Amino acid sequence: MTNFSSPCIVKLIGLFYPKKGGEENLTKRELIEIVAKKANLTNKAARDAVQSVINSIRDSLKRGEKVVITGFGTFSIRQRVARVGRNPKTGAKITIAARKAPGFTPGKTLKKVVR
Repeated sequence: MTNFSSPCIVKLIGLFYPKKGGEENLTKRELIEIVAKKANLTNKAARDAVQSVINSIRDSLKRGEKVVITGFGTFSIRQRVARVGRNPKTGAKITIAARKAPGFTPGKTLKKVVR
């Protein structure tokens, strides 16, 4: 019989069978625990591995590069144009400056799994 008492297992099951009325989030700590168990690593080694992946994605985006993870998706920088907005308190028009924002486009395989 399988023991589902581990919080990571319960959280993973929640990803595929979400509870009604709310959404479940997988935290970085839980992701590290899952990587440690699946890859047979210590928690420290798994933490270093997860952090290295996150840092690599961040650094590539900072340089303006796309990060493509086949079967998962693409991280990229999106350009937001300047626009006119309103101050919600006063109703006065304000100009919102152009900026760069990180973006993620899910891959075909990820879309299939989530559907």
